[in-house]
Amino acid sequence: MASVVFENATRIYPGTTKPAVDKLNLTVNDGEFLVLVGPSGCGKSTSLRMLAGLEEVDEGRILIRDRDVTNVAPKDRDIAMVFQSYALYPHMTVAENMGFALKIAGVAKEERDKRVNEAAKLLDLEPYLERKPKALSGGQRQRVAMGRAIVREPQVFLMDEPLSNLDAKLRVATRTQIAALQRRLGITTVYVTHDQVEAMTMGDRVAVLKDGLLQQVDTPRNLYDTPANAFVAGFIGSPAMNLLSAPVSGGKAILGDLAIDVPGSAGQTVTVGIRPEGFAPAASGFKVVVEVVEELGADAFVYGQPADASVKFAQAGDEGAQVIVRWDPKNPPKPGETITVAAVANSVHLFNSSTGERLK
Repeated sequence: MASVVFENATRIYPGTTKPAVDKLNLTVNDGEFLVLVGPSGCGKSTSLRMLAGLEEVDEGRILIRDRDVTNVAPKDRDIAMVFQSYALYPHMTVAENMGFALKIAGVAKEERDKRVNEAAKLLDLEPYLERKPKALSGGQRQRVAMGRAIVREPQVFLMDEPLSNLDAKLRVATRTQIAALQRRLGITTVYVTHDQVEAMTMGDRVAVLKDGLLQQVDTPRNLYDTPANAFVAGFIGSPAMNLLSAPVSGGKAILGDLAIDVPGSAGQTVTVGIRPEGFAPAASGFKVVVEVVEELGADAFVYGQPADASVKFAQAGDEGAQVIVRWDPKNPPKPGETITVAAVANSVHLFNSSTGERLK
């Protein structure tokens, strides 16, 4: 087992001036499952590839088990990587694919077979050991790729969007298997995904990146309850948090007829964040014109626009954005109706409208 430490790790691709990863400081604890998440181009895969030795570190350094591996060859870092594209040899059986790295390393056949059989048992692959990859489903191929990593008994697992080639139902099933397997093996794991639901359900902690910068790293619950800034607030959670720009008057942020207490340092406008479940029906408050109702059986979500045209969404590029309200699934409103909601106690998040940093 091993901890992983990024110390001011920076990667600037040739021909560019803006770092793909900018002074990343992050510690992955021994045995921890840490997920790197963020939108496309945020630097999460680059960070993983720097750790793997597949990308140069232009500044800073990376340590594995207190050993500086910044300039160590990938094969000497004692890591195993699982890619998005399984990368299996088509002419080899499952057993041969899983044991190939050990064979190259000169591990005796008896020990090789023992490790392959143990991994196959863990991954329910025993019936498929003599099959070729083309005879397997996508989920089975991904488990073979996992098995190939497990038999090497590395200090660190690296996983780069390993579920993105699977269909939605299989992705849900496989992510629970990977999380359970990691906890059983106790191997330090760094996992990259763009899917925040995947991140929240799998990680012991989640690191959120944007434009090469680490925004926040914390447990899934803390990220959800106390996002450090408006970006994390809007990125984490499904459906997303409502982020609205509100003028401040007399120490209160005004959203329609809804008045929210703000700290004295808030300025003339603030960004008000309220999750869909943070709204409740009320006689007076914030009015929303219903556009669509998403009925999910146990839940219903109302999507609409502020009835007051002066209320604006807070984040740039919010054209087409909607207010989202969780509603009683047994009594949903109709499109075209206007609903009135108030904020549930302790459900309001406030962010600086200029920097996006959390105020409350």
